[in-house]
This record gives sequence, structure tokens and C-alpha cells, in this order.
Amino acid sequence: MRIQLDKELEVLNHEIEMMGDFIQTSIETSVKALVSQDVSLIKIVNDLEIKIDEMEKKIEQHCMNLLVQQQPVASDLRLIESALKMITDMERIGDNSEDIAEITKMFKNKKLITDLVTIPKMAEVTISMVRRSITAFINKDKALALQVCYDDDIVDNLFVNVKTELIEMIRQDVNNGEQAIDLIMIAKYFERIGDHAQNIAEWVIFSLTGEHKNTDNIGKQIEQEV
Repeated sequence: MRIQLDKELEVLNHEIEMMGDFIQTSIETSVKALVSQDVSLIKIVNDLEIKIDEMEKKIEQHCMNLLVQQQPVASDLRLIESALKMITDMERIGDNSEDIAEITKMFKNKKLITDLVTIPKMAEVTISMVRRSITAFINKDKALALQVCYDDDIVDNLFVNVKTELIEMIRQDVNNGEQAIDLIMIAKYFERIGDHAQNIAEWVIFSLTGEHKNTDNIGKQIEQEV
């Protein structure tokens, strides 16, 4: 029975990794569509969202089957519960990525009011957070999960920078208002993706320790772990 459960948990890891790959590709494609103003890429994001939703349902059913058909011990139960919580955040990341792509439609054939530097940086950090949070789950790496939580502060700070810059642009010229608001919304979606990645990392920590805590202001805890 234990051997079969271990095999099923390996399959679960593979499924979560696959869902994570879809999410990362979705974020990468949505920011590429924004920077290049290539609206043809939006369909790719939409198609990926369908795959992400399908993976969420598949993993959820797999976890339910493990709970009913196998005999998981306490550590296994934490892992399965964490997986169920994680895929909810992962699906929402897919939603946020699709929202970003949809706003990109507004910029077709329009000159952007600002050079896109900080928003792509937000995308880069959030993609890394998502990738590392899933790696932390698969490798049972608490220190890596803690680092992901810490990096959410980077995304938050970048969001503040974007918002401050764009609000100032509106003050200087009200004609910048509509596009500036759209760009702020895009930055906000990336900020939310960072929050969801942090949530995933927190569930990884729970799967390993049995404790689920808010990991804001986590610098001192990281220093103790590394």
C-alpha cells in the first residue's frame, strides 16, 4: 500500500509541475503580448487558461482519490491538503495572466505613454516566484519556499513604483489617463500573481511543518533558515 501511495504522490508532483509550466508560459506570453503589442498572442494565453483549468480539475480529482483509496499518514495528508490549496492559487494566477492579455487588446496600434521597463521586471520576478514555489513543493525545500515569500516584497515595491510613475503622468496630462489606468491594472495583476505565489510557498511550508503562517516581513526567518 505504501509503495503504491508513493507512486501516486510522484504522479501528483508531475501533474503540479505540468500545471506550473502552463502558468509560467501563460505569464511569459501575456507580457510578451504587452511589450510587442502583438494581440495574436492573446489566443495562446486563452488556450493555456483552458489547459490550466483542466489540470486543476484533474489534480483535484487525483487528490480526492488518494484520500479515499489510499491510507495516507499525517505527513501525506498535509501534502495532499497543500496540493489542493496550491492549485487554487495556481488557477487564479492563470486567470490573472489572461486578464493581463485581455487588457493588452486596448493597446493595439497605439503608442504607449511610457517605456515598459518596470512591468516586465514584475513579470520576471513573479515567474521566478511561481517556478521556485513549485520546485520547493516537489523537492520539499522549506528554505526555497521562504525565499519565495521574501521576494513578494520585491513585487510590491515594483508595483508602488509603477503606480507612482503613472499617477504622475496623469497629473501632467489628463489625456494619459485611460492608458495609465490600464497599465496600473496590469501592474496590479502582476502584484496579485506575486501574492498567489507567496500563498503557494506558504502551503509548501505547511506541508513540511504542519504550520500555516502569514509570512509577511519574513527576512529574519529566512536568515535563520539559511
